[in-house]
Amino acid sequence: MKKALFATPQDAETAFYDAFVKRDLEAMMEVWSDDDDSYCVHPGGARISGIDRIRESWRQIFASGQDLRFSLRDQLLIHTMMLAVHSVYEHVFIAGQSRARQPMIATNIYQRTERGWRMVAHHAAAAPASLRAEPDTESATKTLH
Repeated sequence: MKKALFATPQDAETAFYDAFVKRDLEAMMEVWSDDDDSYCVHPGGARISGIDRIRESWRQIFASGQDLRFSLRDQLLIHTMMLAVHSVYEHVFIAGQSRARQPMIATNIYQRTERGWRMVAHHAAAAPASLRAEPDTESATKTLH
């Protein structure tokens, strides 16, 4: 199966959150590098390394069946020719709930490959209490679904 070509790190990041919202495991794994040095840290979890273990972790998350939306804000982006680091605040909304869950701070790292930009690391953790206010429409940088 031929993987999608992500021309920019932002394209890969958009595809990552889109796959997350849609609970689409195949689309999620298209974003990830095939490199077994890739790793993922879900909130409160241990570091998961290797593409097979990363796939299984996302399969389990998607199996929960929760309908999610993300509002990303305060993005800090560092880009070089071969590597991109995105630090974002994720405000997660679950369908049927009126308030966002506790915000997460996520670091997403992308590497330029011969097949375009691919995620090599995702690390999400709970934001400190001082950042737990609901995002307003002016401070939110991007809302995906």
